[in-house]
Amino acid sequence: MSKNTLETYRSEYAEQIARLTDLRDRRIEQAFAAIPREDFLPPPPWTTISAGIAVQTHDIAGIYDNVLVAIDQGRGINNGEPALHAAWLEAVGPQPGETVIHVGAGTGYYTAIQARLVEPGGHVEAFEFEADLAAKAEQNLSGYSNVTVHAGSAFGRPLPEADVIYVNAGVMAPDVEWLKALRPGGRLIFPWQPRKGWGPAVLVRRLSGGFSAKSLMTVGFISCSGAAEKRSKHNFTEADLAGVQSIWLREDRSPDQTAIAVYDQIWFSSAKPGP
Repeated sequence: MSKNTLETYRSEYAEQIARLTDLRDRRIEQAFAAIPREDFLPPPPWTTISAGIAVQTHDIAGIYDNVLVAIDQGRGINNGEPALHAAWLEAVGPQPGETVIHVGAGTGYYTAIQARLVEPGGHVEAFEFEADLAAKAEQNLSGYSNVTVHAGSAFGRPLPEADVIYVNAGVMAPDVEWLKALRPGGRLIFPWQPRKGWGPAVLVRRLSGGFSAKSLMTVGFISCSGAAEKRSKHNFTEADLAGVQSIWLREDRSPDQTAIAVYDQIWFSSAKPGP
């Protein structure tokens, strides 16, 4: 297949994603158009998944669509839905010169897109717990000088200071070290799945008076490997999940009457953070 044909596929794919998500940041569209998705996938035949229907294809055009592509069907690991990731990337807005921590990097496709978004001068620290995926990510990202791949968990360990923390695996609660690693103005996005399986994507910002939080779309992600099991000390409804407005470290502030979900080290509140 010619280089021009592949570039056309990627360009049309990026335009599709931009339409589906009503992208305002054209840099994200350009990144999807530039990064070869096939470089981060198993060899063909590929298994694409859309609306729960799996289709096998040898045609590279099939992966340049808003579909999941299987990485390991047995473990339920896939390459992720491009439009969802485009929306998340716009929500956290990685900028040139910034540092991103990518939790659950898989084989590195969205790591590569983030690496492009923080050029020039930015860096991505990519963490992947599954050893085989981490090895594949390191191989796939070997040409990206601004990416460092870590084979291991991003839970329960001090992390580098970051402007963006981007979590690609469902968690019952965010790790306290993620919040501590955020620089002033830093953004964290993660799939909050307090009951497992499905839950809201939550966007967190570090402000001078605490951490703001906002529930975005409902998502389903495979649970984060290497995470300690955490249970909330509160019962909550779907409306409670949607009503979160801040997250607090318990070492900074004890839970009060606004608490929605309380964990060992953090808690979610229905009140806005202070000024």
